[in-house]
Amino acid sequence: MSHTFQHSQPIYTQIMDIFIQRICRGELRPGDKLPSVRDSAVEVGVNPNTIQRSYMEMERRGVVETKRGQGTFVTTDIELLEHLRQELARNQILLFLQSMKQLGYSSHDIMNMINCSMHTKEDTKS
Repeated sequence: MSHTFQHSQPIYTQIMDIFIQRICRGELRPGDKLPSVRDSAVEVGVNPNTIQRSYMEMERRGVVETKRGQGTFVTTDIELLEHLRQELARNQILLFLQSMKQLGYSSHDIMNMINCSMHTKEDTKS
């Protein structure tokens, strides 16, 4: 999970985002055990307290569950995970739209470009 951290956001939230993305992609599945705090800290190259804070925040959000003496596990609440996945998708769409509008494109222009891109992609599959 090597990652270059950005200065504009706390490291613990960036680590949390990495885990959430892995969960949403299916790399970590419902009920899977997360690496230990110590193992994650060594892998990422941060203080174990930073990883612990990420895990605690994910637990507060219901994304993971900590079982005393066993570790931290991805929640088995499929509905919550699907909601989280949709939320991430909406955030990506909003970032994309914001970037395109900063480049001077109208909503109509953006939709046309997306439609053209989708048709081109479908044509290359045939």
